[in-house]
Amino acid sequence: MKNFILLDLICYVALPYFIWTYGREPLGDYYAMLFSTVPGFLYTIYRFSKERQFNVAGLSILLSLFLGTMVNLLSGGAENLLWNQVYLGYTFGLVYLISILVKKPLALQFAVDFVYLQGMPKNKSKALFSKKPIFLWFQLLTGLFFFTSLFQNSFKAWLIHSYGVDGYGEMLLYLKASGWFFYGLSIAGFFLIGHKINSQLEQADIPDTQLDSPESLQVEKSALGTQHQK
Repeated sequence: MKNFILLDLICYVALPYFIWTYGREPLGDYYAMLFSTVPGFLYTIYRFSKERQFNVAGLSILLSLFLGTMVNLLSGGAENLLWNQVYLGYTFGLVYLISILVKKPLALQFAVDFVYLQGMPKNKSKALFSKKPIFLWFQLLTGLFFFTSLFQNSFKAWLIHSYGVDGYGEMLLYLKASGWFFYGLSIAGFFLIGHKINSQLEQADIPDTQLDSPESLQVEKSALGTQHQK
């Protein structure tokens, strides 16, 4: 986990900041900003292939990566690139909101995929997570994902409006700091839900389907944070 945190900071903050700072003069704002996204792109691909997340969470990472890359390449200018990232981020947030409204919260699906990797059949976990008390918590957690997207992209829009392209370096730092804050809240949410599920299973005396620990519902940052950090 510590290695992943260090790699996150290097690939999502340090290298992009370095490329932006020292690439502006020879490359210009747009291409310096475009090249600054390459370390994060390659690192996300690496994390995806290493963790073999061929599920809803993994596919959402690939879709986010593909759309983000297309937006970056087609923007044609540094400021347009930043604003298009904001609009795309709002779109991802809207997807979370829709999943809540149609009562298919994405947080629940992420959890189903994750505990499946721990050996729990999807039909059992989905039935368990869809019970009313637990389902409500997954709705609330997906609501947190929506609020995170809303806050992060509104914050980014304010930074663009206030500082313009020149503030891109500081933007990376501020958004990463706030992104880690919301990531911590998301992980705490999964821990809380895992604890409540285990308590419910203990009361029902069903040890064979009990999750090993609340950590079983913890999802790696690659499954949650990729969409928020843009």
